[in-house]
Amino acid sequence: MRHSEILLTCDQEHSIIPKMSVRKAIRISVAIMIVSVLLGRSSMQPGDQIERVRAFTRSIEFDYITWTIDAFGVKLGQSALNLTSYLPAESETQIVRDFLQLVRSIQETEAQLELIYTDPNVDDPRSASEDIRNKLSDLIARRELIGPLAESIFQAQINETLSVMGVTLNGQALPPVLYHSTPLPFALIVSPRDVIRQDANISLITDLHIDDRVALETEVDRELNVSSLVVPVGGVGTYPTMVAQTTNLNWLADVVAHEWAHNFLTLRPLGLNYNTSPQLRTINETTASIVGGEVGAALIETYYPDLVPPPPPVDSGEIEAPLPPVFDFRAEMRLTRVTVDELLANGEIETAEEYMESRRIFFWENGYHIRKLNQAYFAFHGAYADQPGGAAGDDPVGEAVRRLRAQSDSLANFLNRIAWVSSFSELLALVNN
Repeated sequence: MRHSEILLTCDQEHSIIPKMSVRKAIRISVAIMIVSVLLGRSSMQPGDQIERVRAFTRSIEFDYITWTIDAFGVKLGQSALNLTSYLPAESETQIVRDFLQLVRSIQETEAQLELIYTDPNVDDPRSASEDIRNKLSDLIARRELIGPLAESIFQAQINETLSVMGVTLNGQALPPVLYHSTPLPFALIVSPRDVIRQDANISLITDLHIDDRVALETEVDRELNVSSLVVPVGGVGTYPTMVAQTTNLNWLADVVAHEWAHNFLTLRPLGLNYNTSPQLRTINETTASIVGGEVGAALIETYYPDLVPPPPPVDSGEIEAPLPPVFDFRAEMRLTRVTVDELLANGEIETAEEYMESRRIFFWENGYHIRKLNQAYFAFHGAYADQPGGAAGDDPVGEAVRRLRAQSDSLANFLNRIAWVSSFSELLALVNN
């Protein structure tokens, strides 16, 4: 691949790669470990309800300590080699593109392998899949080799984008942008039945089968009389942050910047109070979503301009034949949330749950395959309110965050103002001023 050719050229031109001194390695290790401890606080959740839920999840909870140690080793290796200092900009962007193409090849090969094992006409799937399995092993080995370099390049591009937008100190993001692409844990979300509120968010192992997820939800709901849902996540604000493997560069830029924003906020009052109230959780998630969207879009425009989404079509003024109505997911989901809130406020829990199931079928018939629509679904998705409507319903918190961004003359100004908010009332005071 072109990536291998670039690396070969680089090695020929710079045959001596400077080794990091022991003292520098120790400084970087200590710094990252300290920041990891500080940022890890964002995932801590107080309360007896958490322990009641964990009675069902302890044996299948995700091991963050081992993951962080492994990711820290990858990042330390990146710092030691410092290969990005020797690559021209066009080579860096090509390495990132090649890596995403490699991920795509892995996904396609895995699909071919699964097809062989599910084909009833194949008597001996192991023998029939030998070539495919060997190819997959080679691709995975290349991913392990190339992945750290691609991540290091993308981290530098995010940092430079933040610098141009004024969200750095002397050109350096604080904390430094560090992420690692990996299979992500699932999250068990728990809400009371009589109100939409996230009472628990517990990370589960990455390879939890769908049957096991459904069985866990059923048991938790029955034993605790709650509403639960196991959901996939795209990123986790650990340090380094966890980001799902993807072939979509636009999505990757958004999520890496989103999770960095959580790291930034965790060192300030807003992030430190993430779990203090549902309002503060929504403020955090909406802020991070705004940062992710703006920084991600700016990065794509700078480094990968061919991937910038096309602008909306311009109205020509000509009268055209009316098109069939387009299904508006966000509007329909907002209506669903508002109706559910009203029913729960009136104490009509069973009616609300029957209504949500009927709406789930309605969404399914319109192409949105939602497995379960319940209080936990809204408790999780409703916190991401960077756009009006959707699962947030008429929640005023997201609207206040969006208003503050509209009143701020830059992303840096918005982020530095909202980072010191520690209550919804403080946010409203900022907006009203």
